Amino acid sequence: MAHILSGRVAYGVAARAAKRLVVAAALALGGTAAMAGTTIAALGDSLTQGYGLPQAEGLVPQLEAWLRERGHDVTVINAGVSGDTTAGGLSRVDWTLTPDVDAMIVALGGNDLLRGLDPAVSRANLDGILTAADEKGVEVLLVGLSAPGNYGPDYKAEFDAIYADLSDKWNTLLEPSFMAALEEAAGGDFGEGAARFMQPDGIHPNATGVALIVEALGPRVEELIAQVD
Repeated sequence: MAHILSGRVAYGVAARAAKRLVVAAALALGGTAAMAGTTIAALGDSLTQGYGLPQAEGLVPQLEAWLRERGHDVTVINAGVSGDTTAGGLSRVDWTLTPDVDAMIVALGGNDLLRGLDPAVSRANLDGILTAADEKGVEVLLVGLSAPGNYGPDYKAEFDAIYADLSDKWNTLLEPSFMAALEEAAGGDFGEGAARFMQPDGIHPNATGVALIVEALGPRVEELIAQVD
């Protein structure tokens, strides 16, 4: 593992150095430093994409605004695709990780749960995504989900363990639950108590719910930025 991590660090340092050289060259030629700052790709599904919301109220725009208000020179790329499973994320991670991407938020698994997919398959797909990030020296914040109880306790235990296990394996930052902020705001009741933070479908947060998620997720993303810097 030590040689893997050292290789990852070397790649990341080289990539960021190359990015700074491109920015310097652009400035020298009278251009703009469009690539300056930290670029974060948010790889996810409809929760990331901002399903059912005006563009400015989705997760990515709200998160980027939250970070910029705190003085971070950051661009967050919306790599969320509605309906995507972990398999979908794996299929497009290579072209998501363009050379200008410094870090990645991975928030996938909700559609795996909705379809009752085998947790072993979800684990393998997420592991593949983190492998790709590691190979390109990209720092990662992994965002987990908690499985509902309707598939049985064994399924829930197997699925819920995925995120912490993979975070430990790949030495990523971890936010254990995408929806924890809503559950907390609802007093621990993610049923009727959280309805005021959700869209009518009961699956996707409304703009207020997204704002709560951003408040909880934002400090972890700041940690991610610090790792890049």
